[in-house]
Amino acid sequence: MRRPVLKRRLMAAAGVLAALALVWVSGFAWFVHRANLAGNAPARADGIVALTGGAGRVEMALRLLVEGRARIALLSGIGGGAELAQFAHRAGLDPAPLDGRVTLGRNATSTRGNATETAAWAREHEIRSLIVVTAGYHMPRALTELGHAMPDVALYPVPVMPPAMQGPGGVRDAATLRLLAEEYTKWLASTLGLSALGPPHEAVPGRTAHASAKS
Repeated sequence: MRRPVLKRRLMAAAGVLAALALVWVSGFAWFVHRANLAGNAPARADGIVALTGGAGRVEMALRLLVEGRARIALLSGIGGGAELAQFAHRAGLDPAPLDGRVTLGRNATSTRGNATETAAWAREHEIRSLIVVTAGYHMPRALTELGHAMPDVALYPVPVMPPAMQGPGGVRDAATLRLLAEEYTKWLASTLGLSALGPPHEAVPGRTAHASAKS
């Protein structure tokens, strides 16, 4: 009697695992498709935030600011001693007109930290609509964390396409596919609220400063 019961239980468990795997794969296919979608910035928003950590994000945010898409911008997660002039020159822009309009956030070390840092900045500057600039594969998790931290702020995604995803299908190699799988799993955790179980990585009050356009 015991062996048939055990066999049925094993078969039921295998069926559940297979169903979960199918759901994960289907969701991952949707995620990869979404990561390759382009986005258009609205004509105007109160602010712009770039979640740093990948190519082209800061440059895109600064160009949007110069275009007049918002009055101010936050570069969240800036490390080291990097200054605004370096980023402006990299984007092919004159840093002088950006003086006083860009805040360098130096405290965030995670996406959740980006959201905490951005929420504090948004409250300080009475932001009600925000253009979000980050990589396409990172955008779903960024919007989830920002939405949790700022439920009353309208978010407008402007994804940046990393070089590794610029090609047929948006995926060139196994390393890129692995990155997407990892990011998809992290997004699922954020959606379920599990990111709150990790280290807080919260911004330290008083350490986020306006950038000076020194050359």
